[in-house]
Amino acid sequence: MDWVGFQNALFNVFALFGGFGMFLYGMHIMADGLQKTAGNKMKNLLGALTNNRFVGVIVGALVTAIVQSSSASTVMVIGFVNAGLMNLVQATGVIMGANIGTTITSWIVSSGEWMVFFKPEKIAPLIMGIGASILFFSKDKKKQQIGEILVGFSLIFIGLELMKSGITPYKDSQVFKDAFIVLGKNPILAVFAGAVVTAIIQSSSASVGILQTLAATGIIPFSAALYIVLGQNIGTTVTAMLSSIGASKTAKRAAYVHLLFNVFGTVLFTVGTFVYFEFFDMNHGHAIITMTQISIFHTFFNVTNTALLLPFANQLAALAEKIVPGVDRQVEGEEELTLRHLDDRILETPTFAVENAIKEVARMGELAVENTRLAVEALIEKDNKKIAEVISNEKKINKLEKLITDYLIKISNSVLNEHQNLVITNLFHSVNDIERVGDHAENIAELAKYYVDNELKFSEEAEEEFKVISKLALDTIRLAVEARRDDNADLVKKVESNEEEMDVMEEHLRGQHIKRLGKNLCDSSTGVVFLDSISNLERITDHALNLAYYVKDEII
Repeated sequence: MDWVGFQNALFNVFALFGGFGMFLYGMHIMADGLQKTAGNKMKNLLGALTNNRFVGVIVGALVTAIVQSSSASTVMVIGFVNAGLMNLVQATGVIMGANIGTTITSWIVSSGEWMVFFKPEKIAPLIMGIGASILFFSKDKKKQQIGEILVGFSLIFIGLELMKSGITPYKDSQVFKDAFIVLGKNPILAVFAGAVVTAIIQSSSASVGILQTLAATGIIPFSAALYIVLGQNIGTTVTAMLSSIGASKTAKRAAYVHLLFNVFGTVLFTVGTFVYFEFFDMNHGHAIITMTQISIFHTFFNVTNTALLLPFANQLAALAEKIVPGVDRQVEGEEELTLRHLDDRILETPTFAVENAIKEVARMGELAVENTRLAVEALIEKDNKKIAEVISNEKKINKLEKLITDYLIKISNSVLNEHQNLVITNLFHSVNDIERVGDHAENIAELAKYYVDNELKFSEEAEEEFKVISKLALDTIRLAVEARRDDNADLVKKVESNEEEMDVMEEHLRGQHIKRLGKNLCDSSTGVVFLDSISNLERITDHALNLAYYVKDEII
């Protein structure tokens, strides 16, 4: 090979790898833009998850179409299962749907063959220009998200064209032809090749795109392409299997359901395809396949495989339970000290991570509400057991504060739209306010301990007043936590009203108790406990109001 030939070969390699990089990056950018734009629609999909496996399939397909990766959506499902938000039956339907959703990318890639008037690869530079202009010159966040989608879309086709230009000079190479002839005659080898490439790239969408690019040069026979596509469906399970390491047994079972589903389908279709090409239409197997035909087969396989195996979802789940036997061990108290709704795998889909972060913050809030109730009852009932329970719960609240804050930092580093960034910022503040509610509940418990140890006693009037003000405080913080959990504007208004009432009541009761002290109706030690307790209750409602204001800010 002369110097010119070496240069050309080197430039072709550059074009191939550069194009592949642009293709992957384009998919990433477009998926990020789609997720930001989807926003609340993704939230609604999460709410649609039920034990109905057909609904699960639809949810899985839609989510995967948005995130542009069945691996990402399956890993997310494992995260949901590990966090206890989804059972194995729900996960099975979503996983099956994810395989259908991943076919969208192959149709995008092959669109240049069947779009007559506006071939994407020809107008990709124009789309890039429009998208980039929107990103740089528009201040509207929604328009910028559309700009991201356009830039990602154009990068996909620019990358495909570069890959094609790097491969085209070798389309007549005998080495390539012989390699694909061997793969076409050896289904096991072709399936293995497809699985290995997909496992390395960790994206069946990307590996199908590469295969379609090769097909565009006219060098891949039908049989080899079909076997490779089938192998790619096994390779895509590697990401989920790796993700399940260290997860709960149920989450591991979800990963095995994904593996079993794809392996059963691949084996069934490989045998059927081999029999057809060998005994019914051998010439068809040697014919050159097109990009669109790969998309058709990819879709046909995933839709048919889902239709065939969906009725056996329970059996797949049962088989996964046999592969991963036993139950998860639960250390006493562990549930309260760990994140129930959050898992790092859910970060694959930031929209879902945000929604589950809200649930986890609300759960922390519910624990603070419970601790406030226990502290009040401990003081009224002189109950040392409840005092100890408050102290124990406060440690759990502090632990949750750290865990949730660390997770919120991870979410904030994800790709979020403007509203989601606002929610995460408010959740940081909410966690701090809830922790302060826990501190005030602990203060009341410590006052209760002093009250019990010194054998103090409120007057009947003081005790009734304390019961009234504590009920108002409890109702207010409970409503604030519910408002945070449900984004409920009506509850926000109720919290505002209650907090105003609390300010008036606390000032009035303080005055009343000072009068009792002046008349020697109660001693100074009891007075300190009473006044400090209602002061802590008033501070609790202040933090409740903060929680409500964060929700109000997001709703507006």
